[in-house]
Amino acid sequence: MDDDLAAGSCILADAQDEVADGIDRLFEQLLTVPDDPRERLYRAMRHAAIAGGKRLRPLLVRAAGDLFHIDRTPSLRVGAAVEAMHVYSLIHDDLPCMDDDDMRRGKPTVHRAFDEATAVLAGDSLHALAFEWLIDPATHADPFVRAELVQELARASGPAGMAGGQMMDLAAETANFDLRTVTRLQQLKTGALIGFSVEAGAILARIPAEGRLPLRGYARDIGLAFQIADDIMDVEGDEALAGKALHKDDAAGKATFVTLMGLERARDQATALVEQATAHLAGFGEEAALLRAIARYVVERDR
Repeated sequence: MDDDLAAGSCILADAQDEVADGIDRLFEQLLTVPDDPRERLYRAMRHAAIAGGKRLRPLLVRAAGDLFHIDRTPSLRVGAAVEAMHVYSLIHDDLPCMDDDDMRRGKPTVHRAFDEATAVLAGDSLHALAFEWLIDPATHADPFVRAELVQELARASGPAGMAGGQMMDLAAETANFDLRTVTRLQQLKTGALIGFSVEAGAILARIPAEGRLPLRGYARDIGLAFQIADDIMDVEGDEALAGKALHKDDAAGKATFVTLMGLERARDQATALVEQATAHLAGFGEEAALLRAIARYVVERDR
């Protein structure tokens, strides 16, 4: 490993630990269990949200915020909101009516640990809380910044984003999608929240929309690289490392980047996308070191 890669790995590891710890502490505070009949609901939310996952989306909010030297407290709060939205999607995706999974992040899915009705409500609640946290003045003093964060997260999580991508994913079980359609599916299902996470750092810094184009290009490319790596993991990964069931797409007959491109071409494409993503950051200096390290990480994470 050369010196730049080694330095990037250290920066990434330190930031991952700091963000994961900060998100867990914030969830502990924001999801305090009440002493009333809602207790089971809060315990279900905590089961899904605390001490799990690699916190990629909050990490991206932090990294993008660091580009513009903004305070990390608002970055952490926005990171918690986008992670709550992501966790909601995982809870619902795991339900029997969707992917019917038993394990997530190395522990039983919410509907297995609790029950289906509680899982639905836990997901609904995290979805609502994400917007409640964003609109809170504690997130940012400027109401226009808060309003834009809410608008962009709503767009990224709704029918023009994550939910729309999930609908396409359900349709993929009975349709023969080509590479262009699979790319569009993943840009919505996975890429939209990644895109929000990167752009949120610029919104917090009040960077105008035209000044965010390099970040949008970066997010688009790492979002696709992330999903290609996920498809590769589904074929040759270790379930113990992944913390979830693998090989399900193939069993369901879904077209993926791997089935359409082949394993080696898919791997090459993911690497090319990472290089493309980092090229979008050419106008930034050392302040973009964490974003560059994350780009490499999305294709090198546990398989």
